[in-house]
Amino acid sequence: MLTLLILTIALLIDRVVGDPEKLWAKVPHPVVLFGKAISFFEKQFNGKGLGDRDRRAYGIMSIIALLIASIIVGVLVNRLLLQIGLLGIFIEILIVAVLLAQKSLADHVVAVASGFRDGGLQGGRRAVSMVVGRDPDTLDGPGVCRAAIETLAENFSDGVVAPALYYALFGLPGLFAYKMLNTADSMIGHKSSRYLHFGWASARLDDLANWPAARLSALVIAAGALAQSGKIAARRSLETALTDHGLHRSPNSGWPESAMAGALDIALAGPRIYAGERVQEPMQNAAGRRAIGPSDVDAAIAVFWRACTVFNLLVPITLVVSVMIC
Repeated sequence: MLTLLILTIALLIDRVVGDPEKLWAKVPHPVVLFGKAISFFEKQFNGKGLGDRDRRAYGIMSIIALLIASIIVGVLVNRLLLQIGLLGIFIEILIVAVLLAQKSLADHVVAVASGFRDGGLQGGRRAVSMVVGRDPDTLDGPGVCRAAIETLAENFSDGVVAPALYYALFGLPGLFAYKMLNTADSMIGHKSSRYLHFGWASARLDDLANWPAARLSALVIAAGALAQSGKIAARRSLETALTDHGLHRSPNSGWPESAMAGALDIALAGPRIYAGERVQEPMQNAAGRRAIGPSDVDAAIAVFWRACTVFNLLVPITLVVSVMIC
């Protein structure tokens, strides 16, 4: 029950404060530390001259070691915080808030719409290059806006729902392990020649870890659409998630992205280019509008905040139910 109370407060702090840039200019963000650990293992065990089988074996051992280390750190931090009473609870609230991404995600996506309005297509491309992996120079106006909206929906699952879920279930060890895995997937889980085999285990484990959060996030986005636009948008969101999630190359990302596409009645995904390689993928909600612009990014942000509100309320409701049962 204390975990749910901490999570409730942390979600509120993250929503209001987000990631203070001045703080992270002075001290490294925890995710940066996770990234340095992953980079160390990758440099040590993914060298040139290794065969595909060796790369995969070293990749499996590396992610297992990293996950074990993150769980151990989580246990030790949790035990330390328990020793210092209320101050420990306050510190844990801040740690959890730092590892959530409501406001920071929204701020980055809002910057795409603002960059588009202020600097035209080039302004939008510059802003979207900060949040997506695809080649920004290959994107037209609708492509820039689609990329921003897809990132918003996908990272609602990866950056808000999933870390909150793992913290609620397993405390700091679960939260640290999830963030380590998710960071590893973003760094080495690509299908490039360098990471195809070494990052295989990280990518597969991340798919498994995000399975429940992706489906829950689609439901919450539909609830956000209901609060923002009414029953028709909510029904369309759910129907699109159910019918089109499988069109995405990821077993998880298609759920929140197709839910958002249905909520806004726009078409998302489709062909795009990563690191010079063209990815052929069908459109989600293909019957929806394709000529989208900054106003659609604004609409996606509105649905996102409504979805965050719904999710934020689910946590204290769960806490109250738990208290009543006990």
